[in-house]
Amino acid sequence: MDLPIMAQVESIANRFHSASLGTPSVETDSMHSQDTKGIMVCDLNNNVSVKANSPEPEETDQPYEIRPFYDNKSIFVTGGTGFLGKVLIEKLLRSCDGIKHIYVLLRPKRGLSSEQRYREFVKHPVFDRIRSKTPFVLEKLIHVGGDIALPLLGLSEKDVQRLVENVNIVFHVAATVRFNEGLKEAAVLNTIGTQRVLDLCVKMFHLQSVVHVSTAYSNPSRNEVDEVVYPPTMDPDSFVQCINILPGDVVNALAGKLQGTHPNTYTLTKSIAEQLVCDYSSRLPICIVRPSIVTGALKEPFPGWIDNVYGITGIMMEIGRGTISSIMCDQKCVMDVIPVDIVCNTLIAAAWENATTISNPIRVYNCTSGPVNPIKWYKYGEITQKWSLRNPTKYVMLYPGFRFRTNRTMHKIVELFLHLLPAYLFDLLMRAQGSKPIMAKIARRFQKAADTGEFFAMHEWTFRVPNLKRLSRKVRLARDGEEFNMDMSDMSWDSYIEKYMLGIRTFVLKDGLDSLEKARTKLRRLYWVKRLLQMGVLVFLYYFVFKGLLF
Repeated sequence: MDLPIMAQVESIANRFHSASLGTPSVETDSMHSQDTKGIMVCDLNNNVSVKANSPEPEETDQPYEIRPFYDNKSIFVTGGTGFLGKVLIEKLLRSCDGIKHIYVLLRPKRGLSSEQRYREFVKHPVFDRIRSKTPFVLEKLIHVGGDIALPLLGLSEKDVQRLVENVNIVFHVAATVRFNEGLKEAAVLNTIGTQRVLDLCVKMFHLQSVVHVSTAYSNPSRNEVDEVVYPPTMDPDSFVQCINILPGDVVNALAGKLQGTHPNTYTLTKSIAEQLVCDYSSRLPICIVRPSIVTGALKEPFPGWIDNVYGITGIMMEIGRGTISSIMCDQKCVMDVIPVDIVCNTLIAAAWENATTISNPIRVYNCTSGPVNPIKWYKYGEITQKWSLRNPTKYVMLYPGFRFRTNRTMHKIVELFLHLLPAYLFDLLMRAQGSKPIMAKIARRFQKAADTGEFFAMHEWTFRVPNLKRLSRKVRLARDGEEFNMDMSDMSWDSYIEKYMLGIRTFVLKDGLDSLEKARTKLRRLYWVKRLLQMGVLVFLYYFVFKGLLF
């Protein structure tokens, strides 16, 4: 590395050091109530101040209506091909039929151009309800070739002009959600990409509302998280400068130091993105929505709908297949998951409220289940196990049964003998039959996924949600509020997890309900196989250990 770059590294490192990598402790009683005279906010120079809460409009007997706000509006969506983005676009098209256009940012990927990806995108099963009833609304989708990782979003001058002149509402959903992503890659997508979207928004002529999707875990070192943007753990400008100047391998080598109290690059880069959004809030009508762990649909577009195996979805799938026996988790903690359609309804309602009421400081919504309908990990696990046994998949491999553990040594022993070794033995059989071995690869993949999510399974947070509750009340009062329901306070976790497990079975494993009876028969056989193996182990211990000690 040449001397000028080394000097820049030293300068940036000094600025990081002065900003402190630990999360500043600035909580006061004023941050814990919406009834106080002020609320603590921050600027990008780490200055903390107290601003008066902007008065919220009084709720009157005059009913609200959400759908008309979207009439004749043009919307720009980033991250539209992701899990959350697809459900958001489907919901907007189906429930807000007065929308003029939805511009979807699409990048070339895996040898396909953005236009080719768009043609595949509109064929996605998520739009099946629309195709069966109102297929013409899909014509409102307009693909825009670009890439959030590129300067100016990789947009052509023509597309920039089209967006600047026409867009009224922006949903910035794009992000990498891989917890183990390199810092350079995560920062380019989650932080610098956000800045590029904001720079484009500033130029828009008719902009009425911007919704930035963050994460409830952007402040992981705080046990209690309010609906505020906290002071930055480091100077965002210095961070962006570091990412732009330094080679990727150098940035990734510094990741451990830069992360500080953050468990991974995801929460770090999302946290810094929030600081940038806060800075732009004086120039943009913008708000922040912080979902917790986004999971399968409660109702829309279909009950239990899911199209990926990331995070908890993959773990639930492997519990159902019987390939997971031990999970590192404090089962006494309250977990926090939120169905994807509840998140989408919150985004749509937040954009509406953001455009119709003024907020200073920036309005933040903690989109979480814990404060309104809490469930502990052990209960979630019990229900998952129950529905794994009642509605098994034909791809079940071992009789389902698992335990949450906090003892890492015991967890690793169980993982070795009940996860990895059976996977390698199964692959040996596959090789002997001339088939391609896959189980060891799957076992390692889910081991890695469980390890990266361990931090969130071993900790508990208290999320304060006055803004979310107020918005939920307004939606309930709206004439069309039922269409945009975001209240999960009366949701049955048992019913939801049943739908979620069936969704994994149907939409991920492609295992139709017609195979259910055969799967149950297979499960009964696996039950007796498990019991015979247990008996075999006991006999082995008796004859070779107990009797061996006697003689």
